[in-house]
Amino acid sequence: MAAFLDGVACTPGRGGHSGAVEAARLAFRCRRALSRTLGLPGDPGRIAFMHNATHALNTALWGLLGPGDVLVISQYDHNAVLRPAHHLSRDRGVGVRMLSGSPDGGVDLEEAATLLDGASVLVANVASNVLGTLLPMRELSRIAHDAGAVVVADVAQSAGHSVESPATQGADVVAFTGHKGLLGPQGMGGLWAREGIEVDPLLSGGTGGDSRNREMPAAMPDRLEAGTGNSPGMAGLLAGCAFLRDTGVGAIHGREMALKARLRDGLDCIAGLQVLSPPGPEGVPVVTVKADGMDSASLAGRLDSEYGVQTRAGLHCAPEVHRILGTTESGAVRFSLGWASTQEDVDAAVAGVAQLLRPVSVPVARAG
Repeated sequence: MAAFLDGVACTPGRGGHSGAVEAARLAFRCRRALSRTLGLPGDPGRIAFMHNATHALNTALWGLLGPGDVLVISQYDHNAVLRPAHHLSRDRGVGVRMLSGSPDGGVDLEEAATLLDGASVLVANVASNVLGTLLPMRELSRIAHDAGAVVVADVAQSAGHSVESPATQGADVVAFTGHKGLLGPQGMGGLWAREGIEVDPLLSGGTGGDSRNREMPAAMPDRLEAGTGNSPGMAGLLAGCAFLRDTGVGAIHGREMALKARLRDGLDCIAGLQVLSPPGPEGVPVVTVKADGMDSASLAGRLDSEYGVQTRAGLHCAPEVHRILGTTESGAVRFSLGWASTQEDVDAAVAGVAQLLRPVSVPVARAG
């Protein structure tokens, strides 16, 4: 990113000079790297850059659904889906149906088939940001396609962690963010749409070409990329994808999941602590817990201030998951692992929680 700002600092498609041409090459290389990392087939130009997964999901939902259409969501969804769904229902007359979840991260496929009957779009949160579990994407995609629905995959939590391609699993549209498993900077994300799936633009504005046309261009990615994009962010995201390519997503994920098992096992042995994330080798590297007698904000705050362990407390922008878990009032504390996490980090986190929840002995007054 520093090299781009120092040596190029231009915008793709905004001029024919050498700087603009180099910026356009960077944008293409980033799209191509993303298509390879995420396993997205076809033209890399089907990837449109956006600010984050929230921007991408809003674009997909508002761009695919009209009055009278039916959207199927689930209790595992993030507010990046729950809030647009609410507004689409209120402002555009879109019907919204919610697939039930469970504490083990599973879904009832028969219920899914019932809800998808007559539906236009299914949104599937590939990996829960609270439980760390995966949805059965192939089965859900098959049911959705049999019902004639478009499948939108939210891969914010799984991109860069899972070797599975969302497109291979049946997704027609994929929304991603760059700042998590893809190891890019904040403020970068995107939306991919399979050939033949047309998404109406959320924003209108300049694209650098076809300037006399009052309509947004028909061709991707210009159709969804109004205004000046985040070129330094593209440089950073390209570097993140290069690291994933050189190191191997599978190798990183295997190491992260081994650390997750160590963390979960250690936390599970602490009296007064409830581990909410189910055990098992599948999923993404997050472990969420609830402490008896200590609210989530206090536990997270003390872990940070006293032990240098940074966690996320509260409802994690996923209130329906906490409704399933019964933690709507108390919230929970989420530990997240990544490519740079170590066994020492895990052991320090476990030791910190154990110390904070250690029973305090009360002195007994003696007669005399």
